[in-house]
Amino acid sequence: PVVIENDANTAALAEALRGAGRGFNPAFYMNMGSGVGGGLTLDGKIYHGAAPGEVEVGHLRLDNDGTTVEDHCSGWAVDRAIRAAIADAPDSPLAQLIRGTQGCEAKHLAAALAQSDPIAQTILDTLTRDLAFALSHVTHLFHPQVITLGGGLALIGESLRQGITEKLPDFLMGIYSNGPEIKLAELGEDAVPVGALLL
Repeated sequence: PVVIENDANTAALAEALRGAGRGFNPAFYMNMGSGVGGGLTLDGKIYHGAAPGEVEVGHLRLDNDGTTVEDHCSGWAVDRAIRAAIADAPDSPLAQLIRGTQGCEAKHLAAALAQSDPIAQTILDTLTRDLAFALSHVTHLFHPQVITLGGGLALIGESLRQGITEKLPDFLMGIYSNGPEIKLAELGEDAVPVGALLL
């Protein structure tokens, strides 16, 4: 048998059955890498809407002008935001960490946050607010028990998870209280291969 599946859906299945989503149903997974993708598992199976696809969380709009989640929250978008921010602060810890490199600036964000860099904190605050807003739509539509954060940007770690957890209730109806539990992915880069094996 041959199975063809979207990579974010495949990772969603892996995290739901073998990763951070174990024991939660429904379980939502958001992948934040060069782009932003998502997947939903229900009763241990990938949720599929009508063709051509479903759960394209990266294409949710953040405003009426058509700005998408991917426009602001992908790895490439955060790279751009960092380059713009350090242009006026060349001596900041974040600028120092990036000096001499080109591309993948976002991977230095966690180290700059550990040095209490205010520029890094501002970027994180904007990122987590946009992600919380996007995930409020996920919550209102699907109300998963857990939202798992994966992909390269999730390597920012606990400060990313905590920022979303703190901001998500601001965008939810009161009946949803604080919303689903927000967790960091456990399988890392193995999520897609594990999901493929499960499929």
